[in-house]
Parts: sequence; structure tokens; C-alpha cells
Amino acid sequence: MKIDSHHHIWDLSVRDQDWIVGEALRPIHRNFSMEDLRIATAGLGIDKTVVVQTVTSYDETPELLDLAINDDMVAGVVGWLDVSSSEAIKELDKFQSHKGANYLKGIRDIVQDNPDPDYLARPQVIKNVTELGRRGLAFDILTKTPELKGATELVKKCPEVQFVLDHISKPYISKKEFEPWQSLIKEIANFENVTCKVSGMVTEANWKNWSNSDFSPYFEIILNNFGAERLMYGSDWPVCELAARYEEVFGLANFLTSGFSPAESESFWGGCTNRAYKLGLEIGRAHV
Repeated sequence: MKIDSHHHIWDLSVRDQDWIVGEALRPIHRNFSMEDLRIATAGLGIDKTVVVQTVTSYDETPELLDLAINDDMVAGVVGWLDVSSSEAIKELDKFQSHKGANYLKGIRDIVQDNPDPDYLARPQVIKNVTELGRRGLAFDILTKTPELKGATELVKKCPEVQFVLDHISKPYISKKEFEPWQSLIKEIANFENVTCKVSGMVTEANWKNWSNSDFSPYFEIILNNFGAERLMYGSDWPVCELAARYEEVFGLANFLTSGFSPAESESFWGGCTNRAYKLGLEIGRAHV
């Protein structure tokens, strides 16, 4: 079974994606549906997905839960909470009273480019994320390099929470920069309750001119620090379309993991996602 641990869906007639600003992002300023995803993944063997929030609206997560109820390709939802808010758990209660609450597998907050690089180390954030763990939910860490130190402080304070680091924390691949990202990755990877999505890399490279080998040194750092068993495949579709078609992202992941053993490949393509998000799927055969 192959699981895409990270993709998005949006309908601009429901709400605008206010982060899609400027000419460079214009190609993805349109609707993207599950049917579009099925077309993009045709023939690649993607059996299940985890759909992830995109906007800071409490209305979006229930919509994604509705989607999961009605589409058997969706195995889980990562919703949004403002985890710095004292009202966050009240909003979570609403999500968990939804008829599709069993599909809510994780929560994410938008932390990349936050004016406070230590946002995730705030006491209220730690309190709220601890509660997520108590309820059996994972927390997705969406950071770039400046926010990684704060993320590590959060992880230290929440040993019972399952963390999922999105997009290998977005190193500056286009600039061929490694530090301080590499040192910070080593630090956060020391915690066994942190897994990492091999996703979102093509949009950190030169969108018009990249090759598979550009990503190899970054992947080796991730692999050496997390180990194969804590890595999972994610497409970041349709955002990836800015730099690559779905099949190219899929091909890149195959290229990077070509040296994996059968057990490591099974974990990367489904097992790690299944464990981290508690999806309850049978890995090793297609879900029918």
C-alpha cells in the first residue's frame, strides 16, 4: 500500500486561499479536487492519502472531515488550530464532535515565517499540544530553519506527543545552503517521537531548473538523522505543481529511496504514515 501523507484540496468558490499571492503562484490559484488528484496519481499506485489544512480558518477542518467521509481515498485529516490560543481546545472539541471526527488524525498550525521564531516554545502552545497528544492526535510541525529551535523546545516538553515534521523543514535548496538547518535537524531528530515527511522539496529548489541529484545531499542528512523507519512520502500536491508534476515528485521519491530494503520501502511508502497518524490501515497490500 502506498499512502501520500501530505496533499491539499481547495475550492476558491468556498473561500480564497489568501496565501496564494503574486504572479509566481498564479498557476495554483484555481480549484483542486480529489478527482484532480486521482488524475494526477493515475497509474502510480497511490491507495490512500492524508489531506492537510491550508488556511487559518476553523471552518476548513470540518469541510475536510466531510470530504473524508465521502471519499474513500482519504484516510486521515490534519486540521488547523491556533495552538497559541487559550480557546484552541474548545475549537478542538467542536472538531471532535463532528460526525467525521474519527478521520481527524492530526493538527497543524502555520509556523513558517512567524515573526516570533520561538512561537512553538510558548507555554500556551506547549499546553495545547500536550492535550493533542493526550487525545491521540499527532502535531504537524510546519517550519523553516528559523523556527526549528523553537520546535525542538516544544518536542522536548511533549514526550508523549507524536510529531510530524513537514517538508524536511524547508531548507534553502535553491541556495545550496545546509547550515544551520543541518545542525538543527540533527537536534530535533534525536527525539524518537518525531517523524519526517519527505515532501515539499521541489518548491524549495529552482522551480524551472532542478534535477533529482539536487536533493540527494539533503535527503542523506534526513536519512542519517531520522533513519528510514521515521521517514514518510508526501507529495505536497498541488503546491508541488509550481515546480513539478505529481509524477515527477513521485519519481524523485523513488530515486531518493532506491537503496532502501523492502522493509524500509514499505515503511516509507505507507507504514510510517500509518503509525504516526494512527490510520489503522493494513500495510502490505492495497486497501479495497
